[in-house]
Amino acid sequence: MSPNQFQQAVLTWFDQHGRKDFPWQQDINPYRVWVSEIMLQQTQVTAVIPYFQRFMDSFPTLEDLASAPLDRVLAHWSGLGYYARARNLHKCAQQVTEEHGGEFPRDVEELSALPGIGRSTAGAIASISMGINAPILDGNVKRVLSRFRAVEGWPGQTRVANALWQLAEQYTPEARCNDYTQAMMDLGATVCTRSRPRCDACPLANHCTALAQGNPQDYPGKKPKKEKPVRTTTMLLIEHDGALYLEQRPPSGIWGGLWCPVQLEEDDGGEASAHEWLAIRDLQATELATLPAMRHTFTHFHLDISPVWIQLAARPPRVAEPSGDWYKLRQLNRPRAAQELGLPAPIVKLVHQLEAFRAPLLTTQDQTGT
Repeated sequence: MSPNQFQQAVLTWFDQHGRKDFPWQQDINPYRVWVSEIMLQQTQVTAVIPYFQRFMDSFPTLEDLASAPLDRVLAHWSGLGYYARARNLHKCAQQVTEEHGGEFPRDVEELSALPGIGRSTAGAIASISMGINAPILDGNVKRVLSRFRAVEGWPGQTRVANALWQLAEQYTPEARCNDYTQAMMDLGATVCTRSRPRCDACPLANHCTALAQGNPQDYPGKKPKKEKPVRTTTMLLIEHDGALYLEQRPPSGIWGGLWCPVQLEEDDGGEASAHEWLAIRDLQATELATLPAMRHTFTHFHLDISPVWIQLAARPPRVAEPSGDWYKLRQLNRPRAAQELGLPAPIVKLVHQLEAFRAPLLTTQDQTGT
């Protein structure tokens, strides 16, 4: 199958079956394409749609994003995960505004040099919004090409990645490269899927090497398994009069810039650490209890969280360093609190857990008059 035949087969399929109604496919410009591509990294399309729409409502232009406080950007990202994407998004918007006059460069290498934009994302921005002949190689395209040509090995290996990039360059057309880019992503997402590929609906099936071999599920090769390390932490759910104390995380690292309970890193865990923490700060608790532990999994490690509820006898002017703020639990339990305040998804779960835990205790206190 020649490159021209490959291109025509993919484009014909896209014209007949491709998805064309996503919000980022309307009013196409480099800014909207860029935001959507960053959001779609590691995240399902259905999850991205409401986030993209809210993001565009709040930051309709590159200038709006560049001038917004990082806290507000992170709050709009809460729940999408991989928060470095949001920090790079904000940094990139400022850099494009300051160094490129508010216009994305019309060059793939210059685009790739911007914060958070790699070669594939640069190709998507250039091809979809600028009509530039630029290949992409996201997860969907890797799957299509590796199966079509039976490219063995894990795409994370340099040798395999280089082979797939060569194929991506070979098959990307000069004309209609914008439609071709979207078609390849769509083909991988809806037909050449990771499990149970719909080979009977694929426009490339008659020339697919992996299908001819009878083993398309073996491509692309799997990443060598490596057991994730486990980290432990105690989170202090410090409460007074229905308000929870939260502090803002440092700008880098996990949950960078978001609001979390006081966290005791790699400690002995549980109530003993909480008592010690209180004693050092000369704070008195009227209630102290351990809540059910929770595990949250990141890309490279598991985090085992031991939550401890501390009800303070009085509300001090400052609880910890760095200083934080108090938030009413009813405010934190609102449906959109995560987006409005900038809370990581696991912290939202902890807040709900705390509310359910303390409700019967407070009812008992009310009944006994204590």
